[in-house]
Amino acid sequence: MLFGIGGAARAQQLQHAATVSGHPNLNGIWQALNTAYWNLEAHSVDGWGKDFWQLGAIAVIPAGPSILKGGGKIPYLPDALKKRDENRSKWPEADPEAKCYMLGVPRVTYQNFPFQIFQADSDLLMVYPFAATNRIIYMKDHTDLPVDSWMGRSNGTWEGDTLVVTTTSQNGQSWLDRAGNFATNQLKVTERFKLLDGGHIWYEATLEDPKAWPC
Repeated sequence: MLFGIGGAARAQQLQHAATVSGHPNLNGIWQALNTAYWNLEAHSVDGWGKDFWQLGAIAVIPAGPSILKGGGKIPYLPDALKKRDENRSKWPEADPEAKCYMLGVPRVTYQNFPFQIFQADSDLLMVYPFAATNRIIYMKDHTDLPVDSWMGRSNGTWEGDTLVVTTTSQNGQSWLDRAGNFATNQLKVTERFKLLDGGHIWYEATLEDPKAWPC
């Protein structure tokens, strides 16, 4: 089963060339402008019925719409849905974010912190402030990792003016948001970054996981 998420990211950029080696120049500091980081699905400001006010900023959950394509909910398999509900009941203690682990893909991209893209003539680098995460987008060497990891392996290619990044080999321990939504180590994420103008990127991610969602 595929499900997709999408939204805009806004940037602060220095003056620079419009292209790099003939491709749109994504260099800059970007930040997602939606509530996906708290919950990919539609949610209220009420949280999940606990006294989270005692936890400070980590428990602040603004209301927001579903950012899934077409709206609605993530189509979990029955066992995966039980796991999601278990994750949610144990939040925030069980959230990898609360343990300062790397957030994984795609969560790291729409976290509520800015991140920076460094684009040159070959590979790209994405740098995130949380857990000092650095993510290389390999544009030529598309081999896989020998073992799974928190951030997996990200291989990129250009489809016209769109940067397409495919990430595999994640360890399945990260969450997709603070609401306990998750995937397994079978997750394949296909992200698309399209520069709309000098200050906006359109971002989409398609998630495939045969152990979490029906094929």
